[in-house]
Amino acid sequence: MNELLTKYRNFWICLILTLATFTIFYQVRGFGFVNIDDSLYVSKNQNIQGGITLKTFKWAFTATRAGNWHPLTWLSHTLDWQLFGSNPAGHHLVNLIFHIVNTLLLFLVLKQMTNALWQSAFVAALFALHPLHVESVAWIAERKDVLGTFFWMLTMWAYMRFVLKMKTAPLLSRLCNYHYLLVVVFFAFGLMAKPMLVTLPFVLLLLDYWPLGRIGRFNWQTIYRLVLEKIPFIILSAVSSVITFLVERNRGAVIELVDLSLKLRIYNALISYAKYIGMMIWPSRLAAFYPLHPYKLTIWYTGWALLLLLAISILVFRLAASHKYLFTGWLWYLGAFLPVIGLVQVGDQAMADRYTYITLTGLFIIIAWGLPDLLAKWQYKKNVLTLSALLVILIMSVCTYSQLHYWRNSLTLFQHALDTTEDNYVAHFCVAGALVSQNEMDEAIGHYSEVIRIEPGYLPARVAMGDIFRNTGRLDRAVEEYRKALLLRPNEPDVLNSLGIVFTRQGKFDEAVECFEQALRIRPDFADAHANAGRALVLQGNPDQAIQHFEEALRLKPDWIDPMNGLAWFLAASGETVAHNPGKAIRLALRACELTNYKRPELLDTLAVAYAAAGDFNNAVETAEKALGLCQSPERSTLKKEIENRLVLFKAGKPYIEPLLP
Repeated sequence: MNELLTKYRNFWICLILTLATFTIFYQVRGFGFVNIDDSLYVSKNQNIQGGITLKTFKWAFTATRAGNWHPLTWLSHTLDWQLFGSNPAGHHLVNLIFHIVNTLLLFLVLKQMTNALWQSAFVAALFALHPLHVESVAWIAERKDVLGTFFWMLTMWAYMRFVLKMKTAPLLSRLCNYHYLLVVVFFAFGLMAKPMLVTLPFVLLLLDYWPLGRIGRFNWQTIYRLVLEKIPFIILSAVSSVITFLVERNRGAVIELVDLSLKLRIYNALISYAKYIGMMIWPSRLAAFYPLHPYKLTIWYTGWALLLLLAISILVFRLAASHKYLFTGWLWYLGAFLPVIGLVQVGDQAMADRYTYITLTGLFIIIAWGLPDLLAKWQYKKNVLTLSALLVILIMSVCTYSQLHYWRNSLTLFQHALDTTEDNYVAHFCVAGALVSQNEMDEAIGHYSEVIRIEPGYLPARVAMGDIFRNTGRLDRAVEEYRKALLLRPNEPDVLNSLGIVFTRQGKFDEAVECFEQALRIRPDFADAHANAGRALVLQGNPDQAIQHFEEALRLKPDWIDPMNGLAWFLAASGETVAHNPGKAIRLALRACELTNYKRPELLDTLAVAYAAAGDFNNAVETAEKALGLCQSPERSTLKKEIENRLVLFKAGKPYIEPLLP
């Protein structure tokens, strides 16, 4: 039995890692989408919901929707949607599968590189079960993290194979070898999944020092040769960095120096480096968003952080010759964090748990190899290390299991963020959004008000407040909020469109049309504004212009039901005017009904009106009766009464003419 365990111990360790990780994280199958980025990436992204097609491939390789160029991530989400649709369980479980595979690859690669079984297993266990890694696994939008790390691990594996196979070959022979090409391909795929992999060439150079042993003493000629070997990777990293910066800047996510000075960025970077170490050791009060508070970036906090980092760095460099893993592990930690440490500030977060997914591996290596060396002369070293490792893994597992609970839904996630951070306007905004979805409007307004108190210039909160007032009939308050939003960003087409909708409801058709036209001057392909302009122009008495806007909305969104129904209604119920076109109205109304499987009574009502306008009263009566059959719920009582009144006309052989139409 012992012989069997020894012979297949790699297999048993992989099995234990898999079972432990799956058991702790399996609860994610019951979690939903959260209201930060999940809609952008998956649940409301129509581009990925069409399935794997040539059109999707083209979009994925040209899209900059989320402020990143990561086509493989988009294609991964597309495949998930094709397999699981809107059920979040499948999306979550795919993230978990990638996390498990990443854990196993890390273990196997470290084991083969170092031939140190238990240290490699401990690093993999920390990677699999650390609470800081919950965000990367439990957040569907962070597929880029687990997918990018999958290719990071494959790159390290291929690089290890390349080094072992081509150890003594000349440089040119090594670069032309298919093992080397495999490393390049995996690295390129990784960059197409998450641009944060730009630091991987630097990590490969560290692995040359330890554990691959390609650098004995610091020999500049050897280092130069190894750097030359990394040139293709460096070029790919440079290209990816430029693309990412331009995309983020075009999106407006890059914070300029005038808004956050270089001094404060350096302060935040140093403090974050120190905080991440503390969070690794004591992972408490974790949050989905840590707000950046420049006034808290004082010289005192920065000084202590700098002293800690300098002390560790000095110790590492002094021991680098005798304990090479210290050098590799520490520089892995410092270097891999560089793209997200805040020197180029993207977004408003001070730091993020997801940034630790691959970066903490360097510190895990230091712990796994350093503690045995520290206790090397102690008689009870083996027993103490075994018990300590098991205790740490157990504690991490309990903390991770507990942290996962907060990711069940948006409300639990961001309420926890409010409980663990101060002045967290993003958490208030997301809690408000979750409350809106539960129809808790007054509570939501309270949270949006807190957002505005903390961050007066946060446009989405103003717009969301306006939307609540608009949807609850408080139109004057809605106008007030939208006007305040336009003071923050005068040429924002979405706000102008929303303000136009309110003016339409207030009967201020001239002001409404002006808002829609201004929005369309800024964004000519704004389909919503075209549709809304069509409705306002109908009520204003401009049928020709209304038809043009409805048709343009349908050209931009051919299967968009609302303008399709609006145009059909207008063409059918306009009476004997120039806009009267029953044939076209029937075609549009039929298409709208087909798209909804004849399940929406208001669309059947339009179809009935169109049949009646064409003189086909038999079909009009039959269709109106079908519409009545779908109006049994109390909230449809008004529509039911209107259809009943129209049905009387149809049975009398009379069409319905909309009184409000010219």
